[in-house]
Amino acid sequence: MSASAAERTTRRPLLRIALAATLWPALFPPARRARAGLDLLSNEFSASRDELQAELARRFPITRRYGDLASVSLHDPQLALDGHANRATLASRLAIVSPWLRPSPVGGKVAVSSSLRWDAAGPSVRLQDPRTEHLRIDGVTVGDAEALERISAAVVPEALQGFPLHTFGPRQLPFGLRVRGIIIGADAIKVQFE
Repeated sequence: MSASAAERTTRRPLLRIALAATLWPALFPPARRARAGLDLLSNEFSASRDELQAELARRFPITRRYGDLASVSLHDPQLALDGHANRATLASRLAIVSPWLRPSPVGGKVAVSSSLRWDAAGPSVRLQDPRTEHLRIDGVTVGDAEALERISAAVVPEALQGFPLHTFGPRQLPFGLRVRGIIIGADAIKVQFE
């Protein structure tokens, strides 16, 4: 075997290795975290809890008035998904401002659980029939805390009724798909289409 033939023989494996190293990332991209999207094979859209959390954070704070008595604001939402109960729980810091309170504002925490519904006009997944699961008001007397808890228990579910958990962008959802159901898992929601 000549010197140039031996040189070609040893270069071929090196060329294959260099080619494989170049093509491997293109052919087999690294695994990425799941992202919200439509899976046409299973006819479902899924969104992770983290993606839903980020979308909620952009929509907060929200504020609602209770007549002239108080203004209730919700801040820093924290979403939890309960697949067994098929409910989403939204915990939040609470701030109540009132001319009758000293000191004002008064803070606290609230947790609301809710089922989910499809809104075709949105198109979006929205909270449905939220109910207050936990409510705590800090820094006031027992009597004031009870009155503020009653106000908050009325205002918070009303403020969150129909609140969008996820709104579909124009390219996320093909026209003509009808929703069959919404499944809440431990770490994601799935919207099933017909």
